[in-house]
Amino acid sequence: MRAIVLASLLWLLTVATAAVASNERALLLRIDGAIGPAISDHITTELTRAEHQGAALVILEMDTPGGLDTSMRDIIQAILSSSVPVVSYVAPSGSRAASAGTYILYASHVAAMAPGTNIGAATPVRIGGMPGAPSPRPDKEPDKGDREEGNEVTSATPMERKMVNDAVAYIRSLAELRGRNADWAEKAVREAASLPAHQALEMKVIDVMADNVAQLLRKIDGRTVKLATEKVTLATARLSVERIEPGWRTRILAVLTNPNVAYVLMLLGIYGLFFELANPGAILPGVLGGIALLLALFAFQALPINYAGLGLILLGIIFMIAEAFAPSFGALGLGGVIAFVIGSVMLIDTDLPGFQLSIMLILGFAVASLLLLMASASFAIRAHKRPVVSGQQQMLGSEGVAAVDFQGTGWIRIHGERWRAQCAVPVRAGQRVRVTELNGLLLRVEPVEESNR
Repeated sequence: MRAIVLASLLWLLTVATAAVASNERALLLRIDGAIGPAISDHITTELTRAEHQGAALVILEMDTPGGLDTSMRDIIQAILSSSVPVVSYVAPSGSRAASAGTYILYASHVAAMAPGTNIGAATPVRIGGMPGAPSPRPDKEPDKGDREEGNEVTSATPMERKMVNDAVAYIRSLAELRGRNADWAEKAVREAASLPAHQALEMKVIDVMADNVAQLLRKIDGRTVKLATEKVTLATARLSVERIEPGWRTRILAVLTNPNVAYVLMLLGIYGLFFELANPGAILPGVLGGIALLLALFAFQALPINYAGLGLILLGIIFMIAEAFAPSFGALGLGGVIAFVIGSVMLIDTDLPGFQLSIMLILGFAVASLLLLMASASFAIRAHKRPVVSGQQQMLGSEGVAAVDFQGTGWIRIHGERWRAQCAVPVRAGQRVRVTELNGLLLRVEPVEESNR
């Protein structure tokens, strides 16, 4: 009985110690590069894990040029609903929090920057084939009818203004929630304004400027922040920092959602299935092609895809295949290459940095596809011109040897087989004969010597 009680007390002590240790720990997550589905999944997963483990703080160390709107909003929603305080920290020196990074910084409970960093340029970038930013200011002075409040030029289309106004309302709501400079936030969206760290601190865009994480923890110690359900006072001076690296799942997702990788997987999948259909029973091209195509479709559902571009790519491949099987003096092949290149350029439907297809990759695949299919057409034409080497047609014009002497009907050997033959003149055994006609299983022949006279 005493042993059971002692074991229970030890277990409770272990749990309590682990809870205390977790409460004295800050998790450091790194956002490096364009914000996409992989980073979004990593951040939201780790924020949820931090809540379950009872971490005292989560630090998002950022250096980003921006990213996809959907990924950014997923991260912001996770921050706003988090029961663990989140600090966004633009670091190290030379880093930036542009575009989507600015929104995430405004959404965080504490916003911090290292010296030599900058924030801003939050104007929406073109997504969906329509510019998201206002048109640049013209060289000539605009008329009164071309002005809005604040003397802004309104030459943008209604859709452009709608996107910008939506972004302005979103970032202002975040600024008001955290008590930061909402007017400058609007300026960052409408005019793509940027600020260095010291000016951002002076203008109350951020809360703290710190040289490193240790100094950051000391400076925010004792600060009160508002979580989703309550206000808490941070006790960060003595927190230990644990850097959380992306797991294998995040790394695989980052590779798959790279537009260039997804593009290559799609083409390998299409060509693999094509070769399987052209050569039934090969199996391996079909299996690998099916896997590659499914992985590409998984990546595309997480990326901003223009389906018109995808349709043009498929149409271009069909045209190039048609050129291989029905030569049209290059018309189908050239049209296929043009459709393929245009569709590839249109495929990824955004101008965001880090989410663009390489033009050299597109041209390389276009040229390789055309050369491959033209080679297939050349082989098909050569095969068509070759003499028939199988079936009944191979017998016409073939030469054999008479097996016996005969006049009228007898036996000959041809292609290693014994055939019944008919000849209009006498034939002696061993004499060479040529097939002139095939009538069922009876061959009509003539002596070779007579046909050469």
